[in-house]
Amino acid sequence: MPKLKTHTGAKKRFKLTKNGKVKRGHAFRSHILTKKDTKRKRGLRKAAYADETNAKIIKKLLPYS
Repeated sequence: MPKLKTHTGAKKRFKLTKNGKVKRGHAFRSHILTKKDTKRKRGLRKAAYADETNAKIIKKLLPYS
């Protein structure tokens, strides 16, 4: 059977943890940062976990992680 290709967009955005959870970054942190208050921007720095409903699909996009 041929090798599966990793989805390059997913590869750049998600990492799998040791326990199989999908780690992700927050959106809305790339530009127009002057309008957003410091407290909001600080919260966006922290990583989060993808919801279980999306995690199953993301794991299919990252077959060798």
